[in-house]
Amino acid sequence: MSKIHSETSPSSLRKAKKSVVEHEPPTISESAGIRYLHFGTEWVQGAMWIRQPAELVLEYTAQMMAWLLFLEPARTQQIGMFGLGAGSLARFCLKHFRQTIQVVEWNPQVTTVCQLYFKLPQPKRLLIDHADAGVWVGDVAHHGQQAALMVDIYDADARGPVRDSLEFYQQCRAVLADVGVLTVNLFGAHESYARNIRNLSQAFEGRILTLPQIDAGNQVVLAFKGPEMSVSIEQLLLRAEEVESVYHLPARRWARSMIGRAHNGILTV
Repeated sequence: MSKIHSETSPSSLRKAKKSVVEHEPPTISESAGIRYLHFGTEWVQGAMWIRQPAELVLEYTAQMMAWLLFLEPARTQQIGMFGLGAGSLARFCLKHFRQTIQVVEWNPQVTTVCQLYFKLPQPKRLLIDHADAGVWVGDVAHHGQQAALMVDIYDADARGPVRDSLEFYQQCRAVLADVGVLTVNLFGAHESYARNIRNLSQAFEGRILTLPQIDAGNQVVLAFKGPEMSVSIEQLLLRAEEVESVYHLPARRWARSMIGRAHNGILTV
C-alpha cells in the first residue's frame, strides 16, 4: 500500500468476478509504463512495470524483501505473504526462488485481476488462500511453516493495517518456522504506527528492526524468531552486496541503515 498520483484515473474492472462476500472492487490505472492497482481511491495497492512484470516498482515492496539480509533462500521453508496486492512480491519470489509461495488474500477479485491484468503466473507452487489473515494465522495447521512472512494488508481507505493486534502478531510469530523473519509494511506518520510497533515488539520480545521511512510514508519493520543472531557490520555489508548483486535490490542501503543499532561493530537481533 502506497500513495501515488497517476495520470490516468482508476477505472472499474467489470470483468472481475464478484464474490459472495462484499469486497472492495479492484480498479486499475496506468502511467509511464506502470500499471497500478487501486480499490477505487488514489491509494495504490500495488504496481507492475508492464514490460518487466517480475521487477519491483514501489520502493517499499523492495524493502519487504529485506529478510534476505538474514536468511538464505535456498535453505528456507515456505515463503508467505499476507495481501496479494498487484502480485508484485509473488511474481518476484516465483522468479527467484523455488520454494512454495503461500499467499493469504481476503478479496478473491484481487486474485482474478492479478491473473487477468497483472501477469500473475499460476504454477502449482503458488498457493493462494482467500481468507481473513487474522483468522488464517489462528489455524495451528499453518504454524511453523514460513521462514519468511511478508505482511501488507490495507483496505481502500488506508487507515493503517487492517490486522495489527498483539494477538495477530503473536500468531504471525507462530506461523514462522523455528528460525524466521517477518516483514510488515506500516505508515510511519500514521496514528497506528506506535500501536503496531508496541505490539510487534511485545510479540517478538523486542527483536525488531525498522528500515528508513520512504517518501510515500511507508516504513517496513523486520521482526525475528529463533536463536539470537549476531553479525558483524562487515558480514552484514558483505551479505548486502551479495543480495544486491543477485536480486538487484538496494540491500546495501538497508544494511547501512542498521549500523546505528550495532554495538562494538556487532548487530544482534
